[in-house]
Amino acid sequence: MSVHAIMPPLPARRPRRPIPGFGLSLGYSIVYLSFVVLLPLIALAMSAARLDFDGWMRVLTDDRVIAALRLSFGSALAAAIVNSVFGPICAYALVRFRFPGRRMLDALVDVPFALPTAVAGIALASLYAPSGPMGKAILEVFGVQVGYTSLGVTLALIFVGLPFTVRTLQPVLRDLEGDMEQAAALLGADRSRVWRRVIVPSVAPALVTAFTLSFARGAGEYGSVIFIAGNFPRLSEIAPLLIIIRLEESNYAGASAIAMVMLLVSLCSLVVINLFQALMRERLGHE
Repeated sequence: MSVHAIMPPLPARRPRRPIPGFGLSLGYSIVYLSFVVLLPLIALAMSAARLDFDGWMRVLTDDRVIAALRLSFGSALAAAIVNSVFGPICAYALVRFRFPGRRMLDALVDVPFALPTAVAGIALASLYAPSGPMGKAILEVFGVQVGYTSLGVTLALIFVGLPFTVRTLQPVLRDLEGDMEQAAALLGADRSRVWRRVIVPSVAPALVTAFTLSFARGAGEYGSVIFIAGNFPRLSEIAPLLIIIRLEESNYAGASAIAMVMLLVSLCSLVVINLFQALMRERLGHE
């Protein structure tokens, strides 16, 4: 009888990963995300669970809460759309062209990142208030008041959301070969056609990501908005400010319920946008 017939076969060794540290890094990531993200969300859900069904219905049917949520998400959506139009133009100019002051202009894009939100809010309010230079000029010429209205909220969210769009699109535009644009121009396409047929389809997935980041940033913005919003209930009051008001009233369950509604709406919006982005990438891959 041979030795191989007596000894059981040795278990096959699991092939080593070419990059070491998978188990340690994965465990660290799970623990870190659990403490930083998951536990606060669980605490928020537990605080909101103090309300019974009638309490939830009072929160969800309150005109003031509905108006605040509509203003926060509606203004964030409008600001994300505006940034999705003008952000790619800024990113394209900074990547494709060389002109005096380009580095200074590129650095100015990061100002909303570095500037404290309260400072940004005070600056926007002093500039676009009805008595401010820009606000007074716009009011006299077009008859439109910007400061202390929902339009001022949208303007503040455009300010804080623009860097997310520009910085997301710049690496994609750098990787995009300029030969495609030159070939389209040589074939007779004008600049608008090059934009529509060459540049926009190539950066479409990144543009959806930039839109998502800008929308998510604007939906929960507080510091840069409260100074220019006016904070009139049911007119220019944002949902984060209403949460602060409920906390000052010691209505912690009501504040948690509004925060939970904002969280659910934001998550649903992000899921829909990510699904749309996946479908877009799959369609571009087939093409």
